Amino acid sequence: MISSENRAHFSASCSSLRRSTPFRLAVTFGVLFVVAFIFSGAIIYHILSLGLGRDVDQSLNEMNSLIVSTYEPGDTADLINTLNNYASFQSTSDGLYSLTDAGGRKLAGNFAAPRIPNGVYTVTSGDVGLKGHERYRMQVSTVGPYSLVVAENFNDADEMLRIVLVSFEWAAAIVVATAIGGGVFLAVRAQARLDRVANTMNDVSHGALDARIPITGNGDDLDTVAIQINAALERLQRLVESMRQVSADIAHDLKTPLNRLRLTLDAAVAGNEQQADVSALLDEARNESDRINATFEALLRISQIEAGARKERFQATDLDAVLSVISEVYVDVAEDAGQSFRIAGRAPAVIWGDRDLLTQMIANLVENAINHCAAGTRITLSLRRQEDRAILSVADTGPGIPAEERDKVFRRLYRIDKSRTTPGSGLGLSLVKAIAELHSAEIALADNHPGLRVSIAFPLMPEKA
Repeated sequence: MISSENRAHFSASCSSLRRSTPFRLAVTFGVLFVVAFIFSGAIIYHILSLGLGRDVDQSLNEMNSLIVSTYEPGDTADLINTLNNYASFQSTSDGLYSLTDAGGRKLAGNFAAPRIPNGVYTVTSGDVGLKGHERYRMQVSTVGPYSLVVAENFNDADEMLRIVLVSFEWAAAIVVATAIGGGVFLAVRAQARLDRVANTMNDVSHGALDARIPITGNGDDLDTVAIQINAALERLQRLVESMRQVSADIAHDLKTPLNRLRLTLDAAVAGNEQQADVSALLDEARNESDRINATFEALLRISQIEAGARKERFQATDLDAVLSVISEVYVDVAEDAGQSFRIAGRAPAVIWGDRDLLTQMIANLVENAINHCAAGTRITLSLRRQEDRAILSVADTGPGIPAEERDKVFRRLYRIDKSRTTPGSGLGLSLVKAIAELHSAEIALADNHPGLRVSIAFPLMPEKA
């Protein structure tokens, strides 16, 4: 026996299914399909009925014309013989033939027809004084002074219509059952996929940011929605993890400068109490405070860029012109550091973007190369076109970045050990990546043999025809 708990669960499932959108849509389309099937079947039945009626009427008319053609005024022998011949081959259940005079006396045929006005009728056996329940299609006409009645049994047509109607009823029953069963099956299947979406979102809301909606691989609209939601969840997970990492990095990397600031201020307070000159300590504290403020401003700027706050300033921008500006500024800077800087390749490349942000991005890459490479390093900047993309590269012959560190250096405040002896906050490459993503560009780090090569692929603006 089914327990009350199972019955309650089944009842709840059925109630939930009835309220679900897929089930309602399935029922709606099922009803529409059944109504359309019944309506079309009724039309077909009516057309068939009219067609059979026309065929019987045509047959009656041809038979009546053939019989009438045997009549000659004053000579009824041929007419009577023809009518009796037709009547002898058929019983009254198959066809009716009657020839009566003006007084209603039967002259020929297989039954005595009552007085009926000329015309075409559908009658039953009882209507013409016969036993049984046959239906006939009857044509009454005048031949000279006589009344001619010719009728064909309508049972064959009725039987065909009955078979068609029964077949249609069975077909309708099958269609209804299929529509209901198929609708419930599709509704349950669609609801199950929607439930997986709901369950995934519920897991995410409870902190399981790695939860993803299963993809069936059918390529249908639900798969498309699931892929888009998964992409959004992937980005959400990255952002949350980035925020967690940023929080940890801020706590770790800013603790030291804040401690230095506190010690400097303590020393200044102590010196002031001893009436010593503390101006140098105050200058040091101010500089440390400026560096901390700059770090927070850089973090805020990255967040604004990642939120797309600068997209309203986008316009057609020539990357080659930006490279010219960078070259003019950093050639002398590189020479002062004992390095060489040059543009190795150029190409016209117009993209949709923010010129100031693009300039800052390339400047950050060049400054990274200058700050983290020794004297004698060659730094090259190049721009080329590849199909519908513009490839910007900044390469150097310095120490490079180990392969296992290349994904980490884009994290905010992350610095590899050998770069901690150089000035910086670890936000330069984070800002570069944020600007690249804002411009729908792909950034990659690779070995320059020796050194590092940073490549950024921008989508080109379509050229006007």
